[in-house]
Amino acid sequence: MTATASSTPLGPELEQPLLAVEAALNQLGDALARRDAAAIEQHAAELHQHLARAVQSFSEAARTGSVPPALRNRLVRAGGLLAAQREALARGNASLDRALDVLIPSEPTGLYGAGGKAERRSLGGSFQA
Repeated sequence: MTATASSTPLGPELEQPLLAVEAALNQLGDALARRDAAAIEQHAAELHQHLARAVQSFSEAARTGSVPPALRNRLVRAGGLLAAQREALARGNASLDRALDVLIPSEPTGLYGAGGKAERRSLGGSFQA
């Protein structure tokens, strides 16, 4: 009976941060699906804060050995979802980078630079007017 009494009070202390992480992950996933940059940034920042709180709560509970298996499994699933979202975002960024490289070459190819002045390549010397 003592083991049940000692693990029951920790349930809500761990449940609340985990619920916040799960909600933030869902909101971030929805924002990613909508490709809403402002919402992605907002929900990513919120998720970061909720994750920090959850990790702190679970770390404290783990030191005492009282993390309920159901909550531990939910935390693992949340971590898997976070990894999947991170991977999807990385793939999207790589795709965008490739598209930008095609549209905007990294090497200047024209006769004029960004400031409108002619670009000249010298072969070891410098020109002065």
